[in-house]
Amino acid sequence: MEQNEENGGGTTSREEQEEALVALIEHRTREVKNLRHRISYYKTQLDEAEKRLQDSESKLARLRGQTNAVLSRTTIDDGIKTVKTERRSNSPIDRNEGFSKNQHQSKPELLIPSVNPKISQPVLLPKSSAKASISSSSEATPGVHNSPITGGSSRGNSDKSQSHRLSSEQQKTEIKDKGTKRKFEQKEHKELIPLIRKSSSPSLIHCQTSNHISSQHKRKLRSIALCPVNDQLFVTSALDGVVNLWQVQAKGAGASRLSSTDCASQKQRRWPEDLAWHPEGNSLFSVYSADGGDSQVSITNLNKGQTGERVKFLEDKPHVKGIINGIVFMPWENACFVTGGSDHAVILWSEQDGENKWKPKALHRNLHSSAVMGVAGMQHKQIVLSVGADRRIFGYDVRAGRADFKHQVDSKCMSVLPNPCDFNLFMVQTGTHERQLRLFDIRLRNTELHAFGWKQESSESQSALINQAWSPDGLYITSGSADPVVHIFDIRYTAHKPSQSIRGHQKRVFRALWLQSIPLVISISSDLNIGLHKVY
Repeated sequence: MEQNEENGGGTTSREEQEEALVALIEHRTREVKNLRHRISYYKTQLDEAEKRLQDSESKLARLRGQTNAVLSRTTIDDGIKTVKTERRSNSPIDRNEGFSKNQHQSKPELLIPSVNPKISQPVLLPKSSAKASISSSSEATPGVHNSPITGGSSRGNSDKSQSHRLSSEQQKTEIKDKGTKRKFEQKEHKELIPLIRKSSSPSLIHCQTSNHISSQHKRKLRSIALCPVNDQLFVTSALDGVVNLWQVQAKGAGASRLSSTDCASQKQRRWPEDLAWHPEGNSLFSVYSADGGDSQVSITNLNKGQTGERVKFLEDKPHVKGIINGIVFMPWENACFVTGGSDHAVILWSEQDGENKWKPKALHRNLHSSAVMGVAGMQHKQIVLSVGADRRIFGYDVRAGRADFKHQVDSKCMSVLPNPCDFNLFMVQTGTHERQLRLFDIRLRNTELHAFGWKQESSESQSALINQAWSPDGLYITSGSADPVVHIFDIRYTAHKPSQSIRGHQKRVFRALWLQSIPLVISISSDLNIGLHKVY
């Protein structure tokens, strides 16, 4: 009996060792495969970059040859200056839009921001400044000693441990510099497209609890946006023109309003149509309307107290009419954002020297034949996606100054959203019932990877105010709906219906965002409440 027990124990031990080795081999196999893919990806990028360099050099050589033939009596320096002038005048953007008056910049410099990133001081909200920035109606959480933007962030603690030998002032700059660089370097491409429609059953997200708090807005909510450096901070806007700054508390059990700011436009007192955080997380950008010469873009400085200028309106007004439907910062090294409007235009705003100086440049005005409803930027290429009510989807190559691809779908498009992990995957919201969401691969022309959607119980109309969000792992999509539910889609699921739905509001849901720091989904609804849904 004892011998049998010993033999059985030895067999169990060997099985456990075998299982552990099998798991280790699978892990290291995936690691090798991932590294090989990265090597292949960067080789491809290098080949493309070399081809573009050779193409530019050959064009420059041809231009110089033509100029020298015409201006043979001029000096070499004068000839070079003339060539540069001709190149600027031949640019379709310079010829048609005429936004830039600086005659010393070449075409690539006009299209994209400066190559050298600016190192700015970190966002700091000390107690005195934080109290000054909170209005009389705000409800700050007592006992919060850290800065809401920098405090509680694991990235800030990691940076401090790496730069502890520096002086305090140098350390702050180093922290900000490293945080900016890591934001771009840490994002790693993952192949998710092969997983689409590969599972006959969805992987369900378990919603543990749902809590609701008052938005404290007087009119219906319009939008919500998470802070890019600390996603436990978020803002909400509504038709009352007010923007509220919130902080998630108690691991998602609640949220406290930190401040309330009147962000209505200067002339017509319009509410913000859309919001976008600056990548550094210290300011908020809002867009309005181009009608009546009203303000088009405002910047809300979240560190300004009541004595400072909290909201600043940009002077430039590149959109010519109608509502500006979307604003989004590009996921590139240099800070720039894109706006899309009802005037069919897509405008790129690049940061200039000086505080809050932004220069608009029209990427295109005539590609869309109707209102541009959504804009976005691809992670690995300087391509701006735009979708419109004309049922068109464009990918515009900023470096080349032309459209890279065009898709045509069967109904109007209302928003576009790239996947956070697979840099070739993006999603478009359309107006087709039960096929509202479409997945596309940027490398494939006119090919739809998958389409899914939902049935509406309350209304037959599609709303452009209802938007989607990707989960941090890129495998799930949350969507609002005209009904009081949050729909969740698993891109691996073969069916066209939601993998599950969370009923968490009394009226229609506009949007539901995933947090990365804690397992929480935050939703906004026309019932004037904010939903906090704990998921796992």
